[in-house]
Amino acid sequence: MLGGKPVNNADKDGYVRVRKRELDKLTTEVMQLREFLPRVLNGELMEMLTKARAAQTMSAVKEQLTQEQERLRQDCSHLQSRLEASQAECQKEREEKLLFREQLWQRGTELQQQADFCSSLGSASCCMLWSCSAKEDIITLWLSDHGKLQSFLGVAAQTLESFVRSLDEDVKAQTEDPDSQEHSFVLALAGTITNIAAVTSGRDFLANSAHVLLDTLIRLLELMRPGAFPKLKVLMLMALYNVSISIKGLKYLMKNPGLPTVTLNLLNDREWEVCLHSLRLLQSLVLEDEALLVLGPAVEDPELEARVKKLTSSVQPCVRAAAQQTLEDLQAAFKNQKSKVSKF
Repeated sequence: MLGGKPVNNADKDGYVRVRKRELDKLTTEVMQLREFLPRVLNGELMEMLTKARAAQTMSAVKEQLTQEQERLRQDCSHLQSRLEASQAECQKEREEKLLFREQLWQRGTELQQQADFCSSLGSASCCMLWSCSAKEDIITLWLSDHGKLQSFLGVAAQTLESFVRSLDEDVKAQTEDPDSQEHSFVLALAGTITNIAAVTSGRDFLANSAHVLLDTLIRLLELMRPGAFPKLKVLMLMALYNVSISIKGLKYLMKNPGLPTVTLNLLNDREWEVCLHSLRLLQSLVLEDEALLVLGPAVEDPELEARVKKLTSSVQPCVRAAAQQTLEDLQAAFKNQKSKVSKF
């Protein structure tokens, strides 16, 4: 109490009475807080803000990684599904492939059986045809229907060419197999053609209407290796020789530029029968003056005369005789040719 009255630190207007000493102390403390508090708070606050930002960044990265992981998981699941579907499809295709392979093998076996049957049938039919063609009246009967005979000769030419071109280039593959149905088939075809050409009306027909066949025979003789299929060569050479007996046939044959080369090469064949019929064909060409004029450069080749001369020493009497006659005909033809040139 002061002066008998109680001390009231707050009046009705809200003022508070403070001692000056306490006010000064309070002022000093406030100034100190103003000076030091910002320093402390700013460092801690910055550190807290940095940590908060780092935590926020980590949270965002974590969320992004979570989303990326979820996307990758979905992609992996999708790829896994596609892989399973592809594996199932691959397995299905593998099973289908095995099934097709088995079916293909079965079809191949059936096709081979059919081919063997056709070869056997063709061989038997052509062998019968070859036997029938040995009779002249049969050839005359065939010639009465030119259309069918021409169709047969066209098929024969295609068959012979297919057979020769299908041969392996290995010499061992070009050997005669008497038990081969295909070999018997082509031999019978060639034999039938030879028999047709052996008849006068037949060789005239070949000279006029079977040019493709004649060209094919010459081309095949050029393709066949020395020593390969001598029987087939002999039959084709005999057919060409028979055609050369006809004037029209000879005129057509001498137009073929490959014939002199073929004849020259066949004179070196290992089989004497091939050499013999090559000599006969060459002799048929040499005896005709017109053919000699057309084939002059090829016939006058010294290599041709040398090969014919070599055959005059063959161990086969028929080859020696044919070679000697051909050599004499060649020499006589050359002399006649030179005398004609000198007179001119």
